Amino acid sequence: MPAPEFSHVSVLLYECIEALNIRDGFTYVDCTTGGGGHSLEIARRMGPNSRLICFDRDATAIAAATERLHDYLDRITFVHDNFSSLESVLHRYRIENLGGVLADLGCSSYQFDTPERGFSYMHDARLNMKMDEDSPLSAYEVVNEYPESELKRILFDYGEERFAPRIAQAICKRRAVSPIETTFELSEIIRSAIPAAARADGPHPAKRSFQAIRIEVNGELDSIRPMLEAAAHNLVRSGRIATISFHSLEDRIVKTTYRDLAKGCTCPPDFPVCVCGKRPLVREITKKPILPTEKELEENPRSRSAKLRVAEKM
Repeated sequence: MPAPEFSHVSVLLYECIEALNIRDGFTYVDCTTGGGGHSLEIARRMGPNSRLICFDRDATAIAAATERLHDYLDRITFVHDNFSSLESVLHRYRIENLGGVLADLGCSSYQFDTPERGFSYMHDARLNMKMDEDSPLSAYEVVNEYPESELKRILFDYGEERFAPRIAQAICKRRAVSPIETTFELSEIIRSAIPAAARADGPHPAKRSFQAIRIEVNGELDSIRPMLEAAAHNLVRSGRIATISFHSLEDRIVKTTYRDLAKGCTCPPDFPVCVCGKRPLVREITKKPILPTEKELEENPRSRSAKLRVAEKM
C-alpha cells in the first residue's frame, strides 16, 4: 500500500546540511523527519558506515519518509515518538558515535494543509490539532473543557495574544450554550472577541490563538530543552546540533538552552577557586541565527519566520 501523500518543503535545507558537517562513521538524528526532506539530504551525504535515526510523532510522516528514503533503508531507523525521548532512544540502540542532531520545530505544511487534522483556521474541520493521532488530548478538549483562567494563560503565554482575557471569556460563554466543534466556529468566536480596530490589518485574528492551542495540545515547548540537552550530552566531540525555530517562544528556548550548555563554572564570582567543576558542553556556532535567503522566501513564503541556530560539542 503506498504511503499517504505528504507534502512539505524543507526549510533552510542546505544551510542545515552544511551546519551538521556530516562525516562517515557516525550516527545522525533527524528529530522531526516530516516528509523526509532533510533526512534524504543527510542520507545522501552519509557514508556506508553511518546511520540515521528518524523521529516523528506523526505516523503519516513516518510512512511518507519510509517511501522517500527507500534507497537508504538499510542505514535508517524510524522512531514513532516525541523527540523528547531522544536520550532513551540513544541508549536503547547503544549509540556511542552521535555525530549530529537536527530538529525542525513546529508543524509541517502537510499538517496545516490537511483539513481533517484541524490545525488551520483556513479549513473547516473538527477541532483536533494532534501531531500524534494516538494522543489523548485534542484541541476539542482544550477549548471545551479547560477553565477560563487556564485558557487565558495558554493564549497569553503560548500565543502572546494581548486579547487573551476577552477571547477566553468569549469561548467559555459560547461553549456554555453548546460545545464548540469546528475550526471555523472557534475562529469566528476569536474574531468577534477582538476589537474591530485591532483586526483591521495584520495577520488573521485567530492566528495567535490557534498557535497557542496547538502548542498546548502537543506539549511542543516542553520537549525542546530535554532534546537539546540529550543531544549535547551524547554528541561526540565536534558533533553538531542544528535547530530551526519558527516563533519567538521556540527560539527563546533554543537560544537559552544553547547558552546554558555553553556556560562553564557557575560558582559565585567571589569564590577564589571553582568548586562546581562544571565545564562547557558546547560552543555556539551561530551568535546570530541563520535566516532564509531572499530566493528561499520567494519560493517558500512559509519559511519567513525560520531561524537556524547551531552548536558544536566541545
